[in-house]
Amino acid sequence: MKALIETIVTPLVDHPEEIAVEVKKEDNKIVYHLTVHTDDVGKVIGKNGRIAKAIRTVVYAAGSDSNKRIYLDIM
Repeated sequence: MKALIETIVTPLVDHPEEIAVEVKKEDNKIVYHLTVHTDDVGKVIGKNGRIAKAIRTVVYAAGSDSNKRIYLDIM
């Protein structure tokens, strides 16, 4: 899942070397924290959060086969 997030976000940003994805596993959920360069935050979020919502939709669909809920936080 981490590779999927990086693959989606890399073409969107100007500083792909600054992409970092941290994984925190809990009892019934997995939280992915996506961190990008400060200049690229707007590009990842998009107007009214449309790009962020699309990224979350793909990630949630890819993780639908697991028994745990998946969350994506963009920082």
